[in-house]
Amino acid sequence: MKNTYIYLISVLFLLNFSIQLSAQKDTVNYQVSISGIASTGLYSPFWFQSDQYGSVSIKPNSANFSIGAFKDFSHPNRLIDYGFKIDALLQTDNAKTNLYFHELYVKSRLLVFGLSIGMREEIYGNQDSTLSSGGLLFSRNSRPIPKIWAGIENFTAIPFTKGFLEVKGGISHGVFIDNNLAENALLHHKYMYVRLGGNLPVKIQYGLEHVAQWGGFIPAYGQQPEGFSAFKTIFLGKSGGSDATLNDQLNALGNHIISQSMKLEFQIADFKINTYWQNVNEDGPIKVIWKSMNVSDGLWGVSVKNNKFPIVKGILYEYLNTTDQSGPYHDKDGIVYGGTDTYLTNGIYQAGWTFFSRTIGTPFLSSPFYNTNGEQKIINTRVQAHHFGIEGEFYSFKYRALASFTKNYGSYYQAYNPMLRNNSFLFEMNKKFKQLYDIEAGISVGADIGDFYGNSYGLKICLRKTGNLFKY
Repeated sequence: MKNTYIYLISVLFLLNFSIQLSAQKDTVNYQVSISGIASTGLYSPFWFQSDQYGSVSIKPNSANFSIGAFKDFSHPNRLIDYGFKIDALLQTDNAKTNLYFHELYVKSRLLVFGLSIGMREEIYGNQDSTLSSGGLLFSRNSRPIPKIWAGIENFTAIPFTKGFLEVKGGISHGVFIDNNLAENALLHHKYMYVRLGGNLPVKIQYGLEHVAQWGGFIPAYGQQPEGFSAFKTIFLGKSGGSDATLNDQLNALGNHIISQSMKLEFQIADFKINTYWQNVNEDGPIKVIWKSMNVSDGLWGVSVKNNKFPIVKGILYEYLNTTDQSGPYHDKDGIVYGGTDTYLTNGIYQAGWTFFSRTIGTPFLSSPFYNTNGEQKIINTRVQAHHFGIEGEFYSFKYRALASFTKNYGSYYQAYNPMLRNNSFLFEMNKKFKQLYDIEAGISVGADIGDFYGNSYGLKICLRKTGNLFKY
């Protein structure tokens, strides 16, 4: 737990310093919210608790209460800026009650370069930010992982290119504090995105992300390599030394996942059209996205947004396929390439790409808490999904509707026979009532219909209040 304590002590120290500065110069806001869910079935409807940063219980009946204070970057022209957030969440259902810090971080910026320490809700990938089912490698499905991050957070123009060439990227080091089948395993994440187009009506971007789980103590294998030498090996994706397991000596040290993505952005009159494609690879050699061995697997999406017709501000369609996985075998034409990739769950880190029993990537690769056999890993990794979304506003009521249709095949090792279907629906409305102290109220109805999660119908109600902490 040593690394965890270092994170918390650093965050709390910097948080105290930031609050003192903010009280004197900048606006610090507070947020208080309370919500409740009542539903039938074994689980809460899928879209009630998926892509909510792990803040909502899967139980059919639950309630949340959160209170926090925050400051975002507020001076775009300032040489140095800072922000922070502390958010305490009380989560209760008929099985347990949890009280924890959902977000706890400080961040700073020098020109375009940023640094953050702590647990922070983030969005990675090129998918739509409001209607998407979530990115293939990173969605909003799990709790924020405590980490140190440094990089360029937003697309920034390269000097002397007149804005035609833009880049963003970063690197982070984190700790899996859930200790699920591994104690204090470490996270390595680095990424780079390039965008071309500038002021042209068509822009294209390409992104590359690399994540790895490494280090920590694994009961069946002991302490795994850590330190700077092991970090260099992880950074370069090389095989482990004599202190690593035999599998990591033959392959790469740790559990590595590579994700590539492409995106086209079109601006046509008042409409912005985005098309995007994401994939993941667990086998080398890594080739460009359209030449990958598992090219038939990925997430494809198209969204249309506009500011002229508020009743329908945006629509979206996504298709997800993860059934190929480079094939069911570990060799092809006598050459060992890989196969049976069982995306997001691999190697000695048996819990795989999860945090507190929730899939970090797309929620359609079902989180371990759905496993009826009690296994703490992602079993359902071969999935096909069609996902639709629509959002808009009328009479100051904001609405969002989602509909998802999935076929679930399990994995090559643990296949579902027969294949299981699931259909998930969500309709939510929110409105801020200025006459009631700017309280925002929301109501949602959700449903699951199918064989995989079972039938469930639910209602969610939420009240939220945000304001200036030091304004009397």
